[in-house]
Amino acid sequence: MSKDSLVTSVLRYIRDHLHEELTLEKMAEELNYSRFYMARTFAERTGCTLYQYIRGRRLTLAAEKLVNTAGPIVEIAYEAGYGSQQAFTLAFHKMYGCTPQEYRIQGVFVPKQAEISLCGGFRAGSSTIDSRRMAA
Repeated sequence: MSKDSLVTSVLRYIRDHLHEELTLEKMAEELNYSRFYMARTFAERTGCTLYQYIRGRRLTLAAEKLVNTAGPIVEIAYEAGYGSQQAFTLAFHKMYGCTPQEYRIQGVFVPKQAEISLCGGFRAGSSTIDSRRMAA
């Protein structure tokens, strides 16, 4: 399997299991690769670590829920994999520059970590954006 195929498999696995507990060990076992090789190849091909990508995707989905639902912030924090609202608020503020409550009040969803695609595009919410056309 090529490195790009491996990364595509990892991205698919993350997408399909994002709402579950994701560990490097579990992903490596499921995909039949060593943790080191998988993590190194992912970072080499995407420019970010697996942890950064997973955290960014979860926070981006949480930001979308903050704007599009009226659910309690603590519930959104737990769905995003955080053990407390405080930990979620700190991570969210680091990524978005404001608290989840402030973000909700602004009412505008801006994805900070789009879903990576090795086919020349990325997913931002429900539509695919061709990164080759953006550069033109």
